[in-house]
Amino acid sequence: MADAERLIEMLAAEARPVRRLRPPGLRAALWLGAAGAAIALAIALFSDLHLFMARVQNERLVWEMTGMLLTGILAVVTAFYLSLPDRSPLWALLPLPPLALWLATTGYSCYSHWFTDGWVPGSSWDCLKFIIGVSVPLAGSLLYLLHRAAPLAPVRVAAVGGLGVAAIAAFTLQFFHPFDVTFLDLGTQVAASALVVLATAGYERLALARGVR
Repeated sequence: MADAERLIEMLAAEARPVRRLRPPGLRAALWLGAAGAAIALAIALFSDLHLFMARVQNERLVWEMTGMLLTGILAVVTAFYLSLPDRSPLWALLPLPPLALWLATTGYSCYSHWFTDGWVPGSSWDCLKFIIGVSVPLAGSLLYLLHRAAPLAPVRVAAVGGLGVAAIAAFTLQFFHPFDVTFLDLGTQVAASALVVLATAGYERLALARGVR
């Protein structure tokens, strides 16, 4: 008993105040705001906005980009909420409706493009490089912030966060993509998004195995 009391006294004497994390919604909003500002600057500096404005007259593209953006936003918000131990895992269902919208509208656009123009290769390799290139810095900053909450299910949190990052990267791609996606482009975008999700989840699993958090 005396040893336990001495241990408690020692811990109490050396303990430092724990800085409470901001609410998850606010933390998500701050990250989204910073990422959005950086992406907006890149779009303003490097994209052909005149070409994009001509493409965005297509209602299907508007719905497609809406699905991408909502998937990205809701998945990031979900990741911050899931990083807390008292949140239900059902939060992971939140990004699924806009994800379905994204895939459905993109798939329909690909089908229409194939039906009218035939099998066109598109720019699949460039899409893959773009999505991964944009996702890497976004995923790194997001995982850093999510780690601060020390989530009990870090792999699930990272996978949902990876989905959000991939969706935001795919949304950004539309400002630099000069034409509607083809079937190969769609497959490449899905593959790139899956790679981002698997990479973020795999990183967390490896970190757990090594005991590094």
